[in-house]
Amino acid sequence: MKRLRALLCGAATAALATAGLAAFAAQQASGASADATALSNRWYAAAPYLMPHDNNPPDAGAIMDATGLKAFQLAFVLAPNGGGCSPTWDGTSPVSSDTAVGSVISAIRAKGGDVSVSIGGYGGTKLGQACSDAASTAAAYQQVISKYQLKAIDFDLEEPEYENAAAIAHEIGAAKILQQNNPGLYVSVTTAGTADGTGWFGKQMLNEAKSQSFTPNNFSIMPFDGGFNGAAAQTSALTNFNAVLQSTFGWDAATAYAHEGFSGMNGRSDTGEYFSQADFQTVLDYATGHHMDRFTFWSLNRDRQCTPPDNNGKTSGTCSSVAQSDWDFAKYSVKFAGVTPPTTPPTTPPPTTPPGGDCTATAWSSGAVYTAGNTVSYGGHTWKAKWWTQNETPGTTGEWGVWQDLGTC
Repeated sequence: MKRLRALLCGAATAALATAGLAAFAAQQASGASADATALSNRWYAAAPYLMPHDNNPPDAGAIMDATGLKAFQLAFVLAPNGGGCSPTWDGTSPVSSDTAVGSVISAIRAKGGDVSVSIGGYGGTKLGQACSDAASTAAAYQQVISKYQLKAIDFDLEEPEYENAAAIAHEIGAAKILQQNNPGLYVSVTTAGTADGTGWFGKQMLNEAKSQSFTPNNFSIMPFDGGFNGAAAQTSALTNFNAVLQSTFGWDAATAYAHEGFSGMNGRSDTGEYFSQADFQTVLDYATGHHMDRFTFWSLNRDRQCTPPDNNGKTSGTCSSVAQSDWDFAKYSVKFAGVTPPTTPPTTPPPTTPPGGDCTATAWSSGAVYTAGNTVSYGGHTWKAKWWTQNETPGTTGEWGVWQDLGTC
């Protein structure tokens, strides 16, 4: 979530990626307040990062339908590029007048999901740097919480902000104030990962939290862009970070794991490391086996295959640079939340008698396996398997593909 964001997050795209948002426009006057029902903390802990303004944002609703995912970590809230202590999206879009991101949130909530908002990140000026103290920093973040009726927030404290002791004191102090003033608020703190768990500045951030008697739901590290390759290096870093948490706060191992999180990067990292689906499964097994509090990744914008799949050996903000199906990595977040992602489309069609006689195509059969190009009759319509599919009811879209309606018989 570091170098790539600094390179790719500068220019905002004009359109956001949720289809059918016009129906939610009226809700924005009240700040995306509709259906702001809290999920369990496990969902906020599993929420992957999604940039709603940049990097060809995907349709959140489509991801929910395909994977069962319910929570998204929207990124990033920053200080204005022109200066000042007020929250903006990406430094350019004031939260106070926002309707675009609010529409995305409303659409997610209308489908039974919710969001957390991440502040900070690698690029831009952070509010902890721009605001004069912890109280004014907290007041700026409170605007975001109130605007979107948030039940969760993420403090992404990394370069270059976490090298500024005063800014980190403002951020940690603000997090503590928000935690006190918003009972039940889920708070995560994300920082850089190293083979030792986290580096000198990360440890100084933990010491600042200790000095202020602040304990979030979790401290998460990002074990990538630091000479990591594969899951073994990441789980080793998580083990070492657990020891850092123990020594800093005086916790035992179990308590430290209960306040520890993982924030990975899917596919090819900024520095050319590779993290495959198998690596994610290994780290997920480690996280659940040690009862860790959080498992997330950067980002859903990248959770799809490039063309060509390896992206010619380059890292992209809009695809993973590894072979995959869309939303492969999101499914590990769903598993961490304790839910089994959909793997088998429905096989039993509703009872119906095709009107107008028989279609020329072969009737759909729940026992048949269909691939792209197969044509069947069902419900008085002719259907073509647009993508590859297995036993999927015509007319539905699922994990395995989609049927195209070619018309009535």
